[in-house]
Amino acid sequence: MKQQMVDISKAEFDVLEALWQQHPVGANDIIERLNQTKPWHEKTVKTLLNRLVKKQAVSFVKEQRRYLYSPLFAREDYTNEASQSLVERLFSGRISPLVAGFAKNKNLKKEDVDELKSLIDQWEQEHE
Repeated sequence: MKQQMVDISKAEFDVLEALWQQHPVGANDIIERLNQTKPWHEKTVKTLLNRLVKKQAVSFVKEQRRYLYSPLFAREDYTNEASQSLVERLFSGRISPLVAGFAKNKNLKKEDVDELKSLIDQWEQEHE
């Protein structure tokens, strides 16, 4: 399911989020799911689905008179690659300035710090 990351807009990402929740799914189901939080028109969602198909981020199969859509990569794969890309572009591949920025702006919660400590401990054990 892993594939080279494609450039996904915020709106396209919202459509992918709906697909990651459940797939394969028809356009009307996606529209219904998205309309719980966004007042998007049917044509908008179908345009976004078509863009995602062209970008090879989403596939579809025709079942009788409707199309069923599925993502071509897992959410975790996409977020891992997008995170790595962000760190490379903005921080020259270094994670510590990113975390430091959150710490300086008091955007880190205790749970975040505890999780980071646990990840560092695990990394140290694996790389001793």
